Amino acid sequence: MNPIRVMVNGLPGNMAATVAGHVVSDSRFDLIPFSLTGSEIPFSEYKLGNDAIRLIHPDNRDTAIGDIVKISPGIISVDYTHPSAVNDNAVFYTRHQLPFVMGTTGGDRKSLEKAVADSKTAAVIAPNMAKQIVGLQAMLEYGAAHFPDLYKGYCLKVRESHQNGKADTSGTAKAIVGYFNRMGIPFAENDIYKERNPDVQRKDWSIPDAYIGGHGWHTYTLTSADKTVTFEFTHNVNGRDVYALGTLDAVVYLHSKISQGIQGRVFSMIDVLQGV
Repeated sequence: MNPIRVMVNGLPGNMAATVAGHVVSDSRFDLIPFSLTGSEIPFSEYKLGNDAIRLIHPDNRDTAIGDIVKISPGIISVDYTHPSAVNDNAVFYTRHQLPFVMGTTGGDRKSLEKAVADSKTAAVIAPNMAKQIVGLQAMLEYGAAHFPDLYKGYCLKVRESHQNGKADTSGTAKAIVGYFNRMGIPFAENDIYKERNPDVQRKDWSIPDAYIGGHGWHTYTLTSADKTVTFEFTHNVNGRDVYALGTLDAVVYLHSKISQGIQGRVFSMIDVLQGV
């Protein structure tokens, strides 16, 4: 079986760099030496070990992608760019019929799905690529579907902490809040407590210094109206590898769907887990 050609977009960003490193070290894949990047990036090349990755800025990406596809047909793009760019990027991918895995959060998610649905390609789009966390989400989704109002009368407190460079509120936290909404708790996304201060993360959260620049800690606390019952769900991730490994599984899954001729379809990480 030939390696899957992968183009990781978002370099020199940390998450994109982590994924690219795993792609290079995995024989299932062939890393294409190009990456879409933001207009604010002042250089045109990124060094990944001994490899040089050419960075493509927004003003010349439409021209460049034609040549890239000719040299390396069958590319699957991985998007870890910026929340402000996700919708524009999705339009770009669909216009050029490039299947993509999008781990970038933010943007208008309904517009993302519509862009793919109206296209001749397919995508995996998920706010979290860590399979174990997605598994937790699937369990809560089951609860929301089968036990509506299970926690009616309870109050909810949500705290999430990420590295200072994360621009938006955790997409995972927002998704899980939605499940608890369906289980009877009125809680707004704006009520999610978001921590980005490294000093506070060290002192109050006890996040290890080694992971201040790359972590995702979440705690959801549910308390009954009379304060006699408390439930707490916590998932703390240090580093980025768990997301990168899930992303590679999503690439393999999407490649299998593209090989079946599927078009105009958005898949989730739950689809990837189920393998259907």
